[in-house]
Amino acid sequence: MRFNRKVYQALTMIGQFGINMLVPVFVCSFLGMFLDQKLGTNFLVVLLFFVGAVAGGYNVYRFARGIFTSGSETSAYLHKSRRNGRDADERKDHQNKQDSV
Repeated sequence: MRFNRKVYQALTMIGQFGINMLVPVFVCSFLGMFLDQKLGTNFLVVLLFFVGAVAGGYNVYRFARGIFTSGSETSAYLHKSRRNGRDADERKDHQNKQDSV
């Protein structure tokens, strides 16, 4: 039985969205807890949590923007065979060389 590649790609993107959001939040929160203990303060964990949330949101935005801007090219490539994709790239390179002459 052949598995559907799109399902795996969608699951991978969902995982990447989660990682792009959670890693900055956890890193900033732990950094805030560490600094609060060292400096004897109570507010840095909250402040850095929100900094991490904003950074994670920006990461997700950049990731999503990259998917939607290159999505049509990627899906067109995935529906062709590898050989056809390489042939098209070679034709583009050849035409670009002719245009520059």
